[in-house]
Amino acid sequence: MDDVKIVLPESEMPSKWYNALPDLPTPLAPPLDPQTKKPVDPDQLAVIFPRAVIEQELSPERWIPIPQPVLDVYRLYRPTPLVRASRLEKALGVKCKIYYKNESVSPAGSHKPNTAIPQAYYNKQEGVKRIATETGAGQWGTALSFACSMFGMACTVYMVKVSYNQKPYRKMLINAYGGEIFASPSEMTRTGRAMLEKDPDCAGSLGLAISEAVEDAATHDDTKYSLGSVLNHVLLHQTICGLETEKQLAMAGDKPDYLVGCVGGGSNFAGLILPFLPRKLAGENIRMVAVEPKACPTLTRGQFRYDYGDVARLTPLLKMHTLGHSFMPAPIHAGGLRYHGDAPILCNLVDEGLIDAEAYYQTDCFDAAKLFLQTEGFLPAPETSHAIKGAIETAKKAKPGETVVFLYSGHGMLDLASYDAYMSGKLTNFDYPEENIVEALKDCPVIG
Repeated sequence: MDDVKIVLPESEMPSKWYNALPDLPTPLAPPLDPQTKKPVDPDQLAVIFPRAVIEQELSPERWIPIPQPVLDVYRLYRPTPLVRASRLEKALGVKCKIYYKNESVSPAGSHKPNTAIPQAYYNKQEGVKRIATETGAGQWGTALSFACSMFGMACTVYMVKVSYNQKPYRKMLINAYGGEIFASPSEMTRTGRAMLEKDPDCAGSLGLAISEAVEDAATHDDTKYSLGSVLNHVLLHQTICGLETEKQLAMAGDKPDYLVGCVGGGSNFAGLILPFLPRKLAGENIRMVAVEPKACPTLTRGQFRYDYGDVARLTPLLKMHTLGHSFMPAPIHAGGLRYHGDAPILCNLVDEGLIDAEAYYQTDCFDAAKLFLQTEGFLPAPETSHAIKGAIETAKKAKPGETVVFLYSGHGMLDLASYDAYMSGKLTNFDYPEENIVEALKDCPVIG
């Protein structure tokens, strides 16, 4: 095919999400109650999550139907295009094919509405009035405020303070959708006030912002909590990306040899690769490459063990690759990738050797983003630049005729301050010290 964009007809948009749980070679370790160290009772999760989401989190069903009201909102931007990056191929001088799945065309500018929309819908169905959440770079907070506006709900966002200050336009957009937003740590919660008393200059972390949002939801009867990554129901919703990609590659008469994506909590990467998992397990030679920052090397240097998902230890214990829940990240510009843990499903597959993990410095990723911008014309988010860097390095090693597919998870039009810092030579690379990892892991619970 000579088409630059492979556009799936709207009638061909998937009507079911793929659930990877039944297909995992090793069953997923259950979330544990922090007090008893026994598997969490679903009723315990009902304090912060709607029942429908809890059922999806634990579902043994391989396919989950997408509700019609969710499909109706999806159609505002889905199906999203699969694009042949031929100009990037030419600039690199490679003989392989490079495609990118462009999730930046959503109203929020990223892949995040794929789960924000169903989560808002399921909460609305159960009579919830307000949803509280955290956000790193602001893409998730933007997506959830958009989704809440679609279903007439209130939205409260706790945004990691360093990103809140770096990205003021995210606040404006969240407010425009009708959401309220606070820099985390904030004065709005006991967790936030305790951190500010301990460290008035704390720049925040995703783990800390999660603590604030969970506390907010748990202490208000009309409010539930919504998570933008990590948990199974989130990854499940994101599989619409990979399911569309599979159909679009078939339209092009192609199949993937490499699937590449950036990883913070794991939702966008999982959304791309999980629908291809059955094919890989059946023997197809598909390499799956997860790319993260060297400043937050969860998959490449973290331990695979049980840990809390947040700083205040309000969440259940999850078995995942972790840098320790007390991890405080360096202020790199890829705010959505600064999380101490990762999705248990992805960590399970990394531990099985089915996913390869790589880490890069932020300046190298911005270099890759600049090349992509100057060849393909689109400005990527700092998080997405990691996927581009990974795809470029993969393409350089690929054989002629092989196919590299990466997820273009979001645009960078609200990240211009980051690009200004890059163009001005003000970006600093961070290589997270081993002694910091060792120290943070001391706080992790020991599970026999």
